[in-house]
Amino acid sequence: MKTLNNICPALILIDIQQGFDNIPYWGGERNNPDAEVNARKLLDHWRANKLPLFHIQHCSINQNSPLAENNPGNAHKEIVKPLPGEAVIKKTVNSSFIGTDLQQRLDAAGIDTVVIAGLTTEHCVSTTARMAGNLGYTTFVVADASAAFAKTGIKGERYDAETIHLTALAQINNEFATVLNTDEVINTFKKKSDFL
Repeated sequence: MKTLNNICPALILIDIQQGFDNIPYWGGERNNPDAEVNARKLLDHWRANKLPLFHIQHCSINQNSPLAENNPGNAHKEIVKPLPGEAVIKKTVNSSFIGTDLQQRLDAAGIDTVVIAGLTTEHCVSTTARMAGNLGYTTFVVADASAAFAKTGIKGERYDAETIHLTALAQINNEFATVLNTDEVINTFKKKSDFL
């Protein structure tokens, strides 16, 4: 892990959208009901310290998806709703970097450290973290500000949401990213003056 001196971390909140409240559509079970509350704590901290932040919004090309752009579920959840002037980046695939200008915005701002949280751990959070790590960003994933859904395995076996969440985090930790919780992130990135 790089030293944390003279860096200005960007918060990337991924797909915290109303469509994920349709639990049956996504697998019938979700873990970590406090994920959005913790994401809001991160958001409040970044806003208070005027640190860079990006809201990612998934716009599914599947018109039957709750996250399709023409569906009400495409909207951000009220708890983390972007304020006027905050960056909102729309994507159509799992990675927040593919088909978007996220990398260009980060690089133009001289940002080399990203803090990632949101929905879902096993899909867009993991994919974005993996790509961020491969692109050379110092990457943090916030475990308790992310959540996963239950999955059915290739032999029909069921994996509960907490298992999916923990194994997804285990696969990226110390390989593509460092996994922390909300309080650890806030204590690590205290205020903007620390990075100037």
